[in-house]
Amino acid sequence: MKNSLLNLLFIFGLLLSISSCESDDNEPLKAEKGEELLGGEATIFDQSPNAFIYQIPGLSDNDGLLFFVGNSFFNQNWVSSPASTKARDGLGPVFNARSCAGCHFKDGRGRPPAFDGETATGMLLRLSIDGQGSHGEPVPEPTYGGQFQDNSILGVMKEGGFEILYSEVEGKYPDGTSYSLRKPHYQFVNLEYGEMSSAVKISPRVAPQMIGLGLLEAISEETILRNADEDDVDNDGISGRPNYVWDVLNKKTTLGRFGWKANEPNILQQSAGAFSGDMGITTFVFPDENCPHGVNCDTLPNGGKPEIDDDDLLKVVLYSSTLAVPAQRDVNDPNVLKGRQLFEKTGCVKCHIPKVQTGIHPTIDGLSNQTIRPYTDLLLHDMGEDLADFRPDFQANGKEWRTPPLWGIGLFNVVNGHTFYLHDGRARNIEEAILWHGGEAENIKKKFMELSKDERSKLIRFLESL
Repeated sequence: MKNSLLNLLFIFGLLLSISSCESDDNEPLKAEKGEELLGGEATIFDQSPNAFIYQIPGLSDNDGLLFFVGNSFFNQNWVSSPASTKARDGLGPVFNARSCAGCHFKDGRGRPPAFDGETATGMLLRLSIDGQGSHGEPVPEPTYGGQFQDNSILGVMKEGGFEILYSEVEGKYPDGTSYSLRKPHYQFVNLEYGEMSSAVKISPRVAPQMIGLGLLEAISEETILRNADEDDVDNDGISGRPNYVWDVLNKKTTLGRFGWKANEPNILQQSAGAFSGDMGITTFVFPDENCPHGVNCDTLPNGGKPEIDDDDLLKVVLYSSTLAVPAQRDVNDPNVLKGRQLFEKTGCVKCHIPKVQTGIHPTIDGLSNQTIRPYTDLLLHDMGEDLADFRPDFQANGKEWRTPPLWGIGLFNVVNGHTFYLHDGRARNIEEAILWHGGEAENIKKKFMELSKDERSKLIRFLESL
């Protein structure tokens, strides 16, 4: 009798346990309080084609005025010298774009050329050869430098052009669903300054969205390094590590956090580098002309020394730092919530960390102490052979890329009219971007592929809500 009673109690307890598990599993999913506030208090509610252009709420009156001035320098075209437009002359002599907005239209994302012969719209090619410079930076290609310029001012030859040829890579999910990925192949055409080194390393880069940069800059170095696991001590296959790069003004090696390989330390240097490399505009950070091989730039007119005044450059930096992040859409939609759960279960959050706290921003209070959801760790990860450019950049090797923030990715089509993802825009949609993941993300990609078609759709629906 005693044994029978114990058996009944055991069975009753087991049933309660099963019932309890079923209850937990079936409990309706809910969004966290404030989950839609991707930029914390620096979030705005807009899902129109202008969703990326707004300043953060609460900006001071003075900074708000500087924001609009910075906006004008960001969006208006620069012209070659001499010109009556003294504040915006000095373009070139070679360049990729006439304005910042030429690559970041509406503060959004660039794309590869849509057809042969189209000038790249927010895409460029970085060039280098083997070796490192004195500060660990890539060594420029001897003739065409560190960045290929496909435009020039009157009287100066552009460096040439490039074309992208795509081949299709076919595959299947475990459930039998077919997919096809496009693999890019780059070739230069009409090189005007002679042959390019046969040892050149080419890294295509698409201009990313501009939103939330100041919030990322406000994350403390300690917070970023807390997520690093270079030796994979926890044995989860993910070994994110920081890039350390050269800070030009402070003349020291420091943590990199901006750019596709985290090769820039701050928004100021990132902006000045873009003025120099993309538009040929000199700054107090990079005062030397971006001069083509064999051209004496001293004989060419310029827009002053430097070509953008220090105060105006800092206004562009403030503008770039204070662009607000649009809120997540449909945050309580059951499919979005299920997709978020699957995003976590498959392990995507190991690199695309959902939530982080900013520290103290030195000049902009509205960026300080914010709970934000950028979905990045700002660290380098080996993404495998298929995505490799095989071009080192400071401490980043040829297979490593910085985890890009995911906020705003569901609005690219609304803002910029396309859905091209990854560093080179090869992925035609979010699904293809996931399927290109390899290296450290290989096992996580396999988990995504093992989901049912409906589950994959819900995970992508979640990402489209960001």
